[in-house]
Amino acid sequence: MELIAAVLLVIVTAVFLLQPILAGKAAPLVSPQAEPTEAQFRKRVALQQLRDVEYEYAMGKLGDADYRSLKSRLSAEALAAIRAEKEEEGGIHGDAAAVAEASEAELEREIALLRARISGGPFCSDCGRPNPAGARFCAHCGASLGAPAVSDSSE
Repeated sequence: MELIAAVLLVIVTAVFLLQPILAGKAAPLVSPQAEPTEAQFRKRVALQQLRDVEYEYAMGKLGDADYRSLKSRLSAEALAAIRAEKEEEGGIHGDAAAVAEASEAELEREIALLRARISGGPFCSDCGRPNPAGARFCAHCGASLGAPAVSDSSE
């Protein structure tokens, strides 16, 4: 009796394991979401570094001279990465001045988005992360942000 149960268990296990093969299912070797190219990765890293510099400056951790120095260096890196990404995509047409102007406009849009996110609310004094406007506790570490500013609309 035990032998029959063991044989049945082996057969059921084999069918269960072979079912995807027998059904013709295959696992793709390439993920549907392709990995970023070198230029896309460099652009992402440069923009994240710019974001961090903006955070540090908004928190008062960076002085004006350091902020300007870091921002100009990282902006140049981001512009180079944006240009390289455009070249990879084949989206660069026209003269170098037009390409530079388009790249700088894209970088300025990215920086404006970063600043808008930063100015949205208070920064946590414990972990330094930005929080939504009106938040009483940090969304990342849970520390108290103090009482939210109350606007008096009766004035």
